[in-house]
Amino acid sequence: MEKNSITKMKGWQRRLIISERAHVKYQDRQLVNGTKGDLVFDFHQVIECIREQDSAGVRNELRIADLNDNFDDFRQKFVRLVQLTTVQFPSLDVCIESELQKYKKYAEKLTSLGLVCNTVRYLHDALSGPTPKNVLVEGANGTFTYPYVTRNNCSVGGVLTGLGINPRRVSHIIGIVKAYETRVGDGPFPTELNDEIGKTLRKIGHEYGVTTGRPRRCGWLDIMLRKYSNAVNGFTKLALAKFDVLDTFEEIKIGVSYKLNDTAIQDSLASKFAQVEVDYEVLPRWKESIQNVTEFNQLPLNAPKYVQRIEELVGVPSKY
Repeated sequence: MEKNSITKMKGWQRRLIISERAHVKYQDRQLVNGTKGDLVFDFHQVIECIREQDSAGVRNELRIADLNDNFDDFRQKFVRLVQLTTVQFPSLDVCIESELQKYKKYAEKLTSLGLVCNTVRYLHDALSGPTPKNVLVEGANGTFTYPYVTRNNCSVGGVLTGLGINPRRVSHIIGIVKAYETRVGDGPFPTELNDEIGKTLRKIGHEYGVTTGRPRRCGWLDIMLRKYSNAVNGFTKLALAKFDVLDTFEEIKIGVSYKLNDTAIQDSLASKFAQVEVDYEVLPRWKESIQNVTEFNQLPLNAPKYVQRIEELVGVPSKY
């Protein structure tokens, strides 16, 4: 909280709550010998690996409820978790007592602030009380990035599984779409631009990983991915982000379909996604800054055509 300056916000104690079911993550990075040489993992990434490989289905995670309740019980669970981890990753060096001292301080802080609660009940009461409230849930990461993605659910299903919200309570699903494609790290990227255009997109759009600072890979908008994401999530509206990044380009393209071995295909074919080729549409440029435009009807002549074409191809209207 202090790192992210939350404690400097006025009235933050009334605005922040922590789920008792939230998982406790180890913060320091450790060196783990992987099958492809020395790899760097977060401790929690190692734990997730153990969880996926645990054929008995035993859950070994630590949760805020453990930390916020009896610290002696938390200590026992933490020691057991470290022991299980070091069996599979012998090079992982965890100073148990040092970590427990930090967690002890966290537990005392959480208790004094009173931030931990049953967030499922909290949200249910907010939605069902005498004066029902609107709840805005922000998702993270992309829908179509497996296996290069967090283990959590990045689709609208994450609202249900992550927060415990009744599916009948979800009334609007807004798809946040960049005006072009980006991704960090490995994985297939059919519309990637490994040229000056890609570098320009990265520079103008400030496309660098928030946590790692790694440069993001950039490319033209991929409509097939947008269609897939819409099929999974059921968007009611689209919100087009970073539209102004395209202001200065001489030519603007949209990837509209895939082909494999010169044959058009309707789906992305998960097993052959890295092999597909893309057919593009070229849209008219506008070559005019839209950074200060606040109304759709104020956009320069050709800019609305880009938005409208996305709406037509994806089948969802844009609102933002």
